[in-house]
Amino acid sequence: MLEITPELLLQAYRIGVFPMGERRDDPKLYWLDPRLRAVLPLDGFHLPRRLARTVRSGHFEVTADQAFVEVVRACALPRPGHPESWINEPIVGLYSELHRRGHAHSVESWRDGQLVGGLYGVSVGAAFFGESMFSRERDASKVALVHLVARLITGSFRLLDCQFMTEHLRNFGAVEIPRDDFRERLADAVGREAAFQRDLVGDPCSLVQASTRTS
Repeated sequence: MLEITPELLLQAYRIGVFPMGERRDDPKLYWLDPRLRAVLPLDGFHLPRRLARTVRSGHFEVTADQAFVEVVRACALPRPGHPESWINEPIVGLYSELHRRGHAHSVESWRDGQLVGGLYGVSVGAAFFGESMFSRERDASKVALVHLVARLITGSFRLLDCQFMTEHLRNFGAVEIPRDDFRERLADAVGREAAFQRDLVGDPCSLVQASTRTS
């Protein structure tokens, strides 16, 4: 079996392929290349007014790249309706190394000094590949997603890949596109330059609303 290295992993992302585990306690990884791909258009992100108020309220302190491994491990924990996880130890190790090399990033939501939500993903060129998110309090992961989109917009990203469609993502404006269409968008995005914004300057809601829509 071919060993998956950080270099091979980045090459796979460039052509639209990504790995997952079968179970948390199973060390094997499998390559996936979905027939339909969920993407969240950065110029079509749906930001509900209630969520915008929560983001602006300061209820959560939001950071980026401050607790990457903690976020990944939190995403792997059982949750209601999802007792099993595809995030196994090889995934944790590979993506932690990508983070050390500057290719994987996290956004964290904190309250009273405790990590209560967040997400992580991989960046290649102007493409960002969302991997997973978690929430221990209402809206904690949603607030992190708004901050992620604001960072991608200000960093000149062109593509936000969500891999598989869920109703949660659909509510934010995600759409499914055929594999060939995704590959075309991906080829354009990975050939461009972008910079993940760890330190966001400005109100994230205003940055998102400047290029999206609100309801």
